[in-house]
Amino acid sequence: MKLYKSPSGKCNISGENIRKYREEAGMSQEQLAAKLQLLGHNINQKAISRLETGDRVVPDFELIYFSEILNIPIHILLDY
Repeated sequence: MKLYKSPSGKCNISGENIRKYREEAGMSQEQLAAKLQLLGHNINQKAISRLETGDRVVPDFELIYFSEILNIPIHILLDY
């Protein structure tokens, strides 16, 4: 599968916003991963780190989980 990156070289546009709202919520990456796992999504801290730095693609279904845990609308995660 060919992976397309943005002109900035990142694989997603939501990672920076996920980091911002995670930090505002006072959560570590490990805590966020644990909350995601409790909702049934198998993800670990390393994947969260790669996602936030733009080194990992964020599938659309994951945005639903992040939106729910961070208590923000999905469109906020896509603002850039």
